[in-house]
Amino acid sequence: MNATTRLHELGQSLWLDNITRDLLSSGTLQRYCTDFSVTGLTSNPTIFDEAIRNSTAYDEALHRKAKEGKAGEQLFFELALEDLTQAAALFGPVHEATGGIDGWVSLEVSPLLANDAGATVEAAKRLHTQAHCSNLFIKIPGTSAGVEAIEESIFAGVPVNVTLLFSCEQYMAAADAYCRGIQRRINAGLDPKIASIASIFVSRWDKAVMDKVPGALRNRLGIAISGQVYKAYRERLASTGWRKLADAGALSQRLLWASTGTKDPQLPQSYYIEALAAQATINTIPEKTLHAFSNEGILRGIMREDGGDSETVLGDFANAGVDIQALAAQLQLEGAQSFTKSWADLMAVIASKSEQLHRHGSATGR
Repeated sequence: MNATTRLHELGQSLWLDNITRDLLSSGTLQRYCTDFSVTGLTSNPTIFDEAIRNSTAYDEALHRKAKEGKAGEQLFFELALEDLTQAAALFGPVHEATGGIDGWVSLEVSPLLANDAGATVEAAKRLHTQAHCSNLFIKIPGTSAGVEAIEESIFAGVPVNVTLLFSCEQYMAAADAYCRGIQRRINAGLDPKIASIASIFVSRWDKAVMDKVPGALRNRLGIAISGQVYKAYRERLASTGWRKLADAGALSQRLLWASTGTKDPQLPQSYYIEALAAQATINTIPEKTLHAFSNEGILRGIMREDGGDSETVLGDFANAGVDIQALAAQLQLEGAQSFTKSWADLMAVIASKSEQLHRHGSATGR
């Protein structure tokens, strides 16, 4: 039994942090499900930018859709939904067998909407309707405007993957928004069974402070933050307020560990996967990390529900001059800016490839 299977049997879902048309057409994603116990996947603008830029697999569809007069965001979302609905069908049996808890794929709204709650909600509803897919999450960032959009989207019946969460406070704001949306559905006599996950970004913490703290604290901040968040997550699931929602039929908003590939070349690639083994959570894993963990990973135990030594470690970082709240805000802002840049790159590569394919098609009489 390999390490990924053991982690799955422990009660943690393993999702792939990648999607490409080649992964689907080659049967590789199917093999990951069979060999590595992968039960879902996530995507973001950077992933799609790299997939379309570095492959010819999208060229025929790009050419055809461009000839139909489609461009920009419309063209991209059609391409993305073709990939994601195919992947969602692959995960369909898991989704059904787990009662809608597992077997999900994710699509992000345009990062350009990060500070516009109303436009984010409209985009989330539009993509959810366009997909016709029961196991597709719409990703909304956990920014201030995003928190408002999360509540409204959940109330509208849109499953939401809350992305770009870094601190415990940011997680709690997203979890509260989810619960408010569910409570409003209950009050309105609507089905409260709307799924959501909250995605905590881990390794970017350690990259941010890598050269600013003593060696003894190197690569310990992301895991300490995760321990603090996991404690809050378990306390929420045990709370009276949550039990009332669950008794009414609500699904728990699951916790997902994101950004779990290592940024420090001195670390083993499976470092964060091993440290974040926790029941009733999800780990979304880059392909390279998935292979490394399967081949070399070791389960060293599970995360403690009381957070373990996370508060002590965070105190050590505070004493070393790290302002956790300020850094969390900075990391969220930088994450949003990074996705915005990737979005611009993605739109540019779609336009460029469409034009090249059009010229080639015209030259060859296609």
